[in-house]
Amino acid sequence: MEEEIEDDFSTWYNNIIEKTGLTDKRYPVKGLNIWPPYGWALMQNIDSVIREKFNEKGYKEVNFPTLIPKSQFDREAEHIKGFSDEVYWVTKGGSSDLEEKLVLRPTSETAMYPIFSLWVRSHSDLPLRIYQIVNTFRYETKQTRSFIRVREIHFIEGHTCHVDYEDSERQVMDDIEIWKGIADSISIPYIMERRPEWDKFPGAFYSIGVDTFLPSGRSLQIATIHQYKDNFSKAYDISYTDEKGNRKLVHQTTFGISERLVAAIVGVHGDKKGLILPPSVAPIQVVIVPIPGENV
Repeated sequence: MEEEIEDDFSTWYNNIIEKTGLTDKRYPVKGLNIWPPYGWALMQNIDSVIREKFNEKGYKEVNFPTLIPKSQFDREAEHIKGFSDEVYWVTKGGSSDLEEKLVLRPTSETAMYPIFSLWVRSHSDLPLRIYQIVNTFRYETKQTRSFIRVREIHFIEGHTCHVDYEDSERQVMDDIEIWKGIADSISIPYIMERRPEWDKFPGAFYSIGVDTFLPSGRSLQIATIHQYKDNFSKAYDISYTDEKGNRKLVHQTTFGISERLVAAIVGVHGDKKGLILPPSVAPIQVVIVPIPGENV
């Protein structure tokens, strides 16, 4: 553990996450890591902080299926173009070919939004704010790295629907406040900025990225907020009847946070002596109580 972090962060990081039991990389599929008890306890504590902040802003937790029909996945062309090389396909059930290929969710827009079109009928159904904490899957072809670049991702995703663009913009501001609360709880410094057009999320009107900096000097994206306008509601026919009886498309936002928060906490708070965790998420809590007296 005596490596100087700035001099060789990669070696220090790999040693820390394995020796402290945050992860076990010996699973026989590249990019799929095991969460041992200590690492999973840390992730669950982080999830609890995130749940609290989402719930305070009116989000409701849900859980959608992992498999997405190809026909449903294909309905938003720009989104699909951005993920086409990263998806896992399920093509067989037992020894039989499936009638329709299924996708292991890379993210949940294409799973949720056909259902949103059934849930949202009237202006009284809006705003809709839901989130889920699930695993997502991306066929990462670059070098994988625990918590930073993996193929099975522990992912927190919030999805909302609104009557108009102005209300969805207010949601973006709320999501920024949610993030500030999370960052304060785990004491993570960050920068937040609107991404350039070439770097926005596929299908988004614009994207906001949240980055922290590791001791190596490299930035690490740890959260994103996306303004969709009506790009997805057009594709999935998510519409409502307003107070005058007119049908209108909803405007949407999303907010995503991943297990990269673990990497950020390890890198930002650790030192050459080892792992340091914020009290808000540490699995083991210790309090030092001074006892005065000469003979104690």
